This record gives sequence, structure tokens and C-alpha cells, in this order.
Amino acid sequence: MTLPLFFFYLFSAVAIASAVMVISARNPVHAVLFLILAFFNAAGLFMLAGAEFLALLLIVVYVGAVAVLFLFVVMMLDVDFASLKQGFLQYAPIGVVVGAILLLELLLLAGTFVVSPEAAAASALPISDGVDNMRALGLVLYTRYVFLFQGAGAVLLVAMIGAIVLTLRHRSNAKRQNPIEQVARQRSETLEVVKVKSGHGL
Repeated sequence: MTLPLFFFYLFSAVAIASAVMVISARNPVHAVLFLILAFFNAAGLFMLAGAEFLALLLIVVYVGAVAVLFLFVVMMLDVDFASLKQGFLQYAPIGVVVGAILLLELLLLAGTFVVSPEAAAASALPISDGVDNMRALGLVLYTRYVFLFQGAGAVLLVAMIGAIVLTLRHRSNAKRQNPIEQVARQRSETLEVVKVKSGHGL
């Protein structure tokens, strides 16, 4: 067994085990941590396949932003997950139907490459031999798909703002400053001139 094949089996086994633990863990915080572990192992598989950009994208975007965002939302929101899981069985048929449709689409996609292997080459972009994988993907993203790329960034920004809004809590017993009121204060509200007689003090 070669070293890349060994790492492929290692990353695959850990990724599958982590994915199973994501949906079977009772604690939502543990589920998010297993999701981060699955992302790291998927990034290792992408590195073995030569897709460095996708590997770094998984680590920087999904692990560094989305998964950590989910972790903070789950930890800071007081959500009763036990009550949410009570009606799980009534949605099971819909989940089975959606899963069957996704499986059928994946089988059709795999069958397309078997029936007509030239389909992948027909949709590929011409790339010169002197351009590496990262540079070629960057050229495609920031030219042909620049608007979709910026739209994805806007979606992530909205998700971050939504998480901040959901977790922001104002305590009634905490003293907070109001910069608008501080700037708008008048002299009569903050300063009082008192005439004191000599030798009497305040």
C-alpha cells in the first residue's frame, strides 16, 4: 500500500465516522465539532486529489467562518433541542423522498460520465500547461463567475449579521453608554455655576 492510498483510506474513514456522529450526536455542540472534523478530512481528500483550492476553501470558509458561526449560535442561543426532536418521525417520509431524489440525481450524474466520457471534456475550460490549479481557478472565479462569487460572499455576510442579531441580548440591569445622548448634551445639563462666598466653601 502506497502512502497516498493509506492517507486516502484514513481521511475517508474519519470523514465518514465524523459525518455519522454529526447526525447521531445528542449534544448540538458536539455535532458542530464533528462537522468541523469532517470538513478537515474532506480538505485532506481534496489535497490528495490535487484540488488545493477546494481544500483551502473548506478550511478557510467552512471551518473558519460557517462552522464556527454555527458553533457560536448553538452555544449562545438557549434552544430546547429536545422539544424540536419530538416531531421528527412525522417528517421522516419527506426526508426519505428527498434523499431518494438526491441519490437518483447522483446516480444519473455518475451514469452520464460512464455513458459519455466526453461530457466532462466538453464543459471544461481551455487552460494552458503553464498555469497551475490555484491560478486557473482564480482566473475563472474572478472573470466568468465574479458576480456569483460576490453573491456567495454577500450570503455569508448576511448569515454573520443574522447570527449577531440573534445572539445580541440587552440586559436591563447592565449600565450602557449611549453615544448619541452624550454627544447631544447641552452645557446647562452638565455644568452648573455656583457662587460661593469667601470662607464658606460648598
